[in-house]
Amino acid sequence: MMIGWSGGFTMTVIAVVNRKGGSGKSTLATHVAGYLASRGLAVMLGDVDRQQSSRLWLSLRAADRAAISGWTMDERNFARPPAGTQHVVLDTPGGFQGVGLMKVALYADAMLMPVSASVFDRAAAADGLAELRTLPRVASGKCRVACVGMRLDSRTQAAESLRAWAAEQDVPYLGTLRAAQAYCKCLEQGLSLFDFPPGKVTQYLDDWQPILAWLEEGLSMEAPAPRIQRPVDQMLASRTAREPSAPDFLRRELVKDPQG
Repeated sequence: MMIGWSGGFTMTVIAVVNRKGGSGKSTLATHVAGYLASRGLAVMLGDVDRQQSSRLWLSLRAADRAAISGWTMDERNFARPPAGTQHVVLDTPGGFQGVGLMKVALYADAMLMPVSASVFDRAAAADGLAELRTLPRVASGKCRVACVGMRLDSRTQAAESLRAWAAEQDVPYLGTLRAAQAYCKCLEQGLSLFDFPPGKVTQYLDDWQPILAWLEEGLSMEAPAPRIQRPVDQMLASRTAREPSAPDFLRRELVKDPQG
């Protein structure tokens, strides 16, 4: 599914939303952008948040990594992205609701909502979902919405409670992303897990499989010719040894992470 921006330009737009601050929006947004870039797609990371966390991440990104364009905007005003952009990932601020959220929903094809297990996080996410469902594109199904559990071990009771909460909210639940220093270290260096050979980060990429499958199910993810599109599993398996190896911080994390 692709949408038309002003002037008939078509692209897919993925927004990461949760009105609660500190929910993991920037981690999720930068990694989704990193995944799309690793596919050879023309991707733009739009930072709606006043803190400009995603813009900072881009400024730290080395030139030899898969290219991601930056785009800074005001939450109430959305300009047309540069020609040739295939995908836009929007990182939105805490407290994002009302007019700003409505305008994002006018363009978005998919919305990912990161949610933590605490009662406060669940309550804020429930309020956000209720507002989203009043918006025409979400209500009609043209903009898909799903939740991702953040900083959780998928085997814990907290993760099970969040899964049950999502079922009560009647929203797709795409599993959990574990709490790991690897994410913090990646963000500090303008990296994502998708910048490394899959074999070096397999235990983390396994967490991403349901998220990436959900995105590819409903969005147009075709890479520019002559690149051949592959399902997520095949794409991960086909990355070559010519890619940069995992840095020391990530190798240490893989050794000590008890969830691996």
